[in-house]
Amino acid sequence: MSYNRFASVYDALMQDAPYDEWNNYLQKEALPGTLIDIGCGTGELSVRFAHAGFQVTGVDLSGDMLAIAREKAEMHKLSIPLFQQDMRELEGLGPFQTAVIFCDSLNYLKTEEDVQKTFQSVYSQLEPGGLFLFDVHSAYKINHVFQDQTFADAAEDISFIWNAFPGEYPDSVEHELTFFVQAENGLYDRFDEVHYQRTFSPGQYKLWLEKAGFNVVSVTADFTDKAPWKESERIFIKAKKSS
Repeated sequence: MSYNRFASVYDALMQDAPYDEWNNYLQKEALPGTLIDIGCGTGELSVRFAHAGFQVTGVDLSGDMLAIAREKAEMHKLSIPLFQQDMRELEGLGPFQTAVIFCDSLNYLKTEEDVQKTFQSVYSQLEPGGLFLFDVHSAYKINHVFQDQTFADAAEDISFIWNAFPGEYPDSVEHELTFFVQAENGLYDRFDEVHYQRTFSPGQYKLWLEKAGFNVVSVTADFTDKAPWKESERIFIKAKKSS
């Protein structure tokens, strides 16, 4: 997912995202030291992680997202190396003590093979004993919160309409987004994007992690220490690279 023009409106769309809760989760679960933020987007979490004392490297597939992340790092006077790479094919970056894929970025992978390649790729960038932390949408959220729903918001400078439809595969969803962004002349520019997300069961992720060489440490839900329940919306998995 390259995000195209989406990068320019991403922060406005995500202004209510629980960034502080991701940051708190990281500080509680991660090893101190070097950290790779995979799917870092516009750098909202990377900046928070760096302020928390981690030596952060950011990676994203979108050059437009990374350009915004770079501006944020400079504004905060932080040194955060940023690289444009595919999470399925990370190379030449590690080793790191901790790797994270937050904000359901992993759900943008369309196939089982893509997820397995990503786990193997992350494994290659970690030190022995290094930790891998990530979150994904639950099947409940994909099927009962997103699918067949319409979301909308109207602000003075940016408005959007977001329709969600069942995807091609089980536990998948297609997000059709239409944005209206105010230009300098006061008129509104419209653009459209389609985003695809898919999830798998915690048990399936666990099998793929173990196949890649990880030991699964914990599976929790919704920023709590509890195991996932029927209506959990966000699943967190912590895994450790075999020594």
